[in-house]
Amino acid sequence: VQLQASGGGSVQAGGSLTLSCTASGRTISTYAMGWFRQAPGQERSFVAATSWSSDSTYYASSVKGRFTISRDNAKNTVYLQMNTLKPEDTAVYYCASLVEGTPEYWGQGTLVTVSS
Repeated sequence: VQLQASGGGSVQAGGSLTLSCTASGRTISTYAMGWFRQAPGQERSFVAATSWSSDSTYYASSVKGRFTISRDNAKNTVYLQMNTLKPEDTAVYYCASLVEGTPEYWGQGTLVTVSS
């Protein structure tokens, strides 16, 4: 499966962006999906995840209340709506398919830059 992330860009603090991750080669409708990010000089870290049915969602404490993960299985796409962005949200964002909570396939990453 190939995961194509898009939607990154530059935004001022307090702004919003929506990231998309579209899969090809395999349906993701039966897989949990997640977003991760890696800031310069830091390890890649978990941001958000959704179950295959969207019944359950999970967020890192640093983004809870500001970010929303969603999916459209008909479009084989997962989204990350990011509101009230902060400079510390600056990172390369990656989507991943999850198997038992562990990333199986990774997208190529999309850069989000938040300026103060």
